[in-house]
Amino acid sequence: MKTYRMYESSINERYVDEIVQILRDGGVVVYPTDSYYAIGCDALNNRAVERVCKIKNINPLRQRLSMVCSGISQASEYARIDNNAFRILRANLPGPFTFVLPASPRLAKAFKGRKEAGVRVPDSAIARRLAEELGNPLLSTSAIWDDAQPEELSLPDEVAMHFGHQADAFVDAGAVKAYPTAIIDLSDSSSPVTLREGRVGIGN
Repeated sequence: MKTYRMYESSINERYVDEIVQILRDGGVVVYPTDSYYAIGCDALNNRAVERVCKIKNINPLRQRLSMVCSGISQASEYARIDNNAFRILRANLPGPFTFVLPASPRLAKAFKGRKEAGVRVPDSAIARRLAEELGNPLLSTSAIWDDAQPEELSLPDEVAMHFGHQADAFVDAGAVKAYPTAIIDLSDSSSPVTLREGRVGIGN
């Protein structure tokens, strides 16, 4: 695993190019978000998606898959966003939210048969820049483990110790905010449903 140290206020574009090439080659990357560190890959690469699911013991047939996007425009290519949903997303993103939206058929095979997908546009310049340069979303799951203490989940050294041997690259951006995102179901955008509370409430 190769480690790249960079911070939200100082993104190294050469590092971004190298990390994105790893993603394009089917690699798995651990990177910062505005909640936890995340384990991610190219959301359109079937084998890479299978790797991430195996790392986190995710059954894609039973558990919701989420993707990190560079912005609402990119998200709209892979999830169906109507006018009501767009208004809500625009009012809250970027931010620590996962919005559940009708899935697009353009996603990887692991998403096939799923009527919905989680969409994230985190308040993390690094995460958004990776998705922007890649040109499509990253399948993303929080880098958390059983029996972890909240302070451990925020620390890059702890995250690297637990997941570094399974990843191809690690983006060390220092300590992050170890809080879960709020999950908002917008499958019926006229009646948003909060499935999980986060540290920030949804705005209108």
